[in-house]
Amino acid sequence: MRTREIAPSELKGGGYLAMPDGSAPHPGVIVIHEAFGLNDHMKDVARRFAHVGYAALAVDLFEGRNRAICMARYMAGMLMGSVNRYGIDDLKAALTFLAKSDDIDPQRLGAIGFCMGGSFAIAWACTDSRLKAIAPFYGVNPRPLDAAGRLCPVVGSYPEKDFTANAGRKLDAYLDQQAIAHDIKIYPGAQHSFFNDTRPSYDKSAAEDSWSRVLQFFGDRIGAKTRALT
Repeated sequence: MRTREIAPSELKGGGYLAMPDGSAPHPGVIVIHEAFGLNDHMKDVARRFAHVGYAALAVDLFEGRNRAICMARYMAGMLMGSVNRYGIDDLKAALTFLAKSDDIDPQRLGAIGFCMGGSFAIAWACTDSRLKAIAPFYGVNPRPLDAAGRLCPVVGSYPEKDFTANAGRKLDAYLDQQAIAHDIKIYPGAQHSFFNDTRPSYDKSAAEDSWSRVLQFFGDRIGAKTRALT
């Protein structure tokens, strides 16, 4: 595995790139952070993907910007439910940056996001056909929900003890109606940020199960290996 920091001079906001060993081209995944920003936990998620055969770019939506203003704009976009909200263009640019490498297969691209990032992943996928699979964790849906009719396959993970659980249930039912491939799971007793092992709400069982589901789902759609991590 090879890793490197992406400078803002290369990509707006910069990021953290983890490249797998083995022969190219590799499938690619954009990792979208929580409100905590691009921290060590998000970089670890990128490395986890690289360990199982994906090129993973963890974006930084705060670098070089006023964080408070960014959060206000992001939250406004989430509350309005717009699929063209502030920040989506940055994600599209990050995917273009990743996909232009000769080491990446541009036909096998996905995204994973957590909380704010999970909401971004859903909204973004409604407007970008390059994404072939997404994995939102405790995200909210765009409005109107009909926008989700343009989604690619979705593997979603939601905590029962959180307001986003209802969003997960609604998305599950809507994707059923639209015959869009999906795997939505609500984790009993889990709380917000259950996947983040640096937070008090970390739930080891839910985190491990959700990660396994993501690897299986992504593996089926964008063709990477799904061997377990050690």
